[in-house]
Amino acid sequence: MAYRIGLPHYVNTAPLVHFLKTPMGVEIRWGVPTELNNWLLEGCVDLSLVSSYFYLQQQGLLRALPDFSVSVLGPVYSVSLFHKKPWRQLRRVAVTGESATSVRLLQYLLAQSGVSADLIAVETGLEGLDEFDGVLLIGDRALLAYASLLKETPHSVHALPARIGEIRISDLSMRWFHASQLPFVFAVWATSAGEQPPLEVVQLLRSARRKGIGQLAEVAASESRRLSINPVLLQHYLWNFRYHLEIPDRLGLGAFAEAVGLPARDEYWAV
Repeated sequence: MAYRIGLPHYVNTAPLVHFLKTPMGVEIRWGVPTELNNWLLEGCVDLSLVSSYFYLQQQGLLRALPDFSVSVLGPVYSVSLFHKKPWRQLRRVAVTGESATSVRLLQYLLAQSGVSADLIAVETGLEGLDEFDGVLLIGDRALLAYASLLKETPHSVHALPARIGEIRISDLSMRWFHASQLPFVFAVWATSAGEQPPLEVVQLLRSARRKGIGQLAEVAASESRRLSINPVLLQHYLWNFRYHLEIPDRLGLGAFAEAVGLPARDEYWAV
């Protein structure tokens, strides 16, 4: 039976998979984060990117690779709350069903601000602002929504606006950074705690990551053709990501665990 790897089809994971070669006996299964979480737990995939909140919840059932993550120190641009009312006036917020981590992070950030808002699971885009005070979008949908609001591509990431017309864009990763001064870990690579991944598979992932990070312009150009978003904007976006699991990232993961009342995880495969 083939060794199955679970992946989300988002721009932010493109540097990990654009150069990924899958030899005979290895296959990729694509899904959104909540699907990947369930597939790994059910045994439908053997190794998968899983959301950090899910990983923290599954004490003893999952184990992560020691040097992989999808993390950001500062703004992420693709986990954003779009809203017209000020943050402290939010009362009804539409949230995506694609990612429990982003929803849990939003809950924490609202509570830290003393904001009591109802989070309603409904799939909608910016049109949802006619009904809700805010709409949480993640991944490619957040990027497409943001790009649709921009009249031109700014010359620098520092010039990317947090408000366009009447729509405010609250970047949840940036709010986390202001609160913690730490990176936010959105996802880790994990397997069942009893199934160590083959070294040759991990080496494939490391090789693909090395090439992807080293050739971000090519990766961004490819994703630009897929989504019809300016490649310069996508390259700005990809520059922000941290694809290793270094000490600051582990500290950030531990801080998030503490923030949501879960034990910190510090068990990783020795591969």
